[in-house]
Amino acid sequence: MGDENKEPNLTDGEIPSEPPKKEGVKEKAAEEEPPKKRSRIWLWIALLVLIVLALLVVRHYRSKEAAAKTAAAAAKPQGAAITVGQAKTGDINIYVDALGTVTPLNTVTVYSQITGRVMAVHYSEGQVVKKGDPLVDIDPQPSEATLKQAQGNLEHDEGVLAQARIDLARYQAAYSRNAIAKQQLDDQEQAVKQDEGSVKADQGTVDYDQVQLSYCQIIAPIEGQVGLRLVDPGNTIFSGSSSTLVVITQLQPITVVFNVSEDDIPQVQAQVKGGRTLTVDAFDRANAKQIESGKLTSLDNQVDTTTGTLKFRATFPNKNLVLFPNQFVNARLLLKTLRKVVLIPSAAVQHNGTDAFVYVVQQNNTVSVQQITTLTSNEQVTAVQGVNAGANLATSGFDRLENGALVAVRGQVGAQGAAQASTNTGGSTP
Repeated sequence: MGDENKEPNLTDGEIPSEPPKKEGVKEKAAEEEPPKKRSRIWLWIALLVLIVLALLVVRHYRSKEAAAKTAAAAAKPQGAAITVGQAKTGDINIYVDALGTVTPLNTVTVYSQITGRVMAVHYSEGQVVKKGDPLVDIDPQPSEATLKQAQGNLEHDEGVLAQARIDLARYQAAYSRNAIAKQQLDDQEQAVKQDEGSVKADQGTVDYDQVQLSYCQIIAPIEGQVGLRLVDPGNTIFSGSSSTLVVITQLQPITVVFNVSEDDIPQVQAQVKGGRTLTVDAFDRANAKQIESGKLTSLDNQVDTTTGTLKFRATFPNKNLVLFPNQFVNARLLLKTLRKVVLIPSAAVQHNGTDAFVYVVQQNNTVSVQQITTLTSNEQVTAVQGVNAGANLATSGFDRLENGALVAVRGQVGAQGAAQASTNTGGSTP
């Protein structure tokens, strides 16, 4: 027993063998481990199979439901897809539209009334000047010298006249004493009149020279905006020439002249004779943005036979200087306002020749043709007669519509409807 743990005796050249292993414990562990792994694998496989089966069942029921819906939709009769607008009660303005040109009330082209050298230019390009503001100074020395000469002649002749009047008084006193002849007195009276005439002529020359001297300082005759600078200091200008010194244009207020068809003249005259002041709005060339609002002030006295139109003039305050002379604008004259009329979307109005009609959507999703009379219209709404407020009208899909046709309404009813009843809407003359 004592020798069991001892190593065996080895002879020379022998390799020691490996110690004996505990084979019993390891073989038992190897036998227990594989059954546990196999059970887990089968558990995952079963779970995966269940998931696949569940997905197949859900897909099957969904495909059956979709097939049922498709069959129901196929069995149900299809209507024309349309959009719908609603008729409402409201106010709408009637306008007369025309193309107009901005025209200033006053335009002054300033020329020189004397000949001389320009000493100074007091204005700058585009400046707004007031009446009486200095614009150009011309050398005043020649005019001053001429004025001084005329004043000297006046003083001389006034002295001659005074002497003649003194002599006349002496002759009158002498004649009263019968000291001189009547002829001598009469000659002196005529001499006084001649001297008085000379004084008047001299006074006229003085006044004329004073006016000429005032022309040496050119001032603004009106309030307005000056244009580009046309003269510089040092230049010599001549009276009576066509050389322009400056152009002044009145911008506030300013007018717009526009042509209105002769067919609209009676309606406008009826409003003007009734004492009503008509409003005119000026829009840009694209007719998208309102520039200014003014009043109708005058009408021309004759119709242009070549165009069949009459010229109207409207005045605008132009406080922000947004209107410029010779600018093209779209003028819109407010003729009158229709109160509490039926307004429908303009897209709902259809025409058959000269007759207008709409498709009214019934409660059973069919449409009926309704004849209407249009009063006025614009891009959004049209004032009509023949349709009651609250009616739903087709606004699209007209190529598939006829009287009694089945329809399917898309979107919300009234989404393209008329404006609210409390809102004034612009319209043009029909």
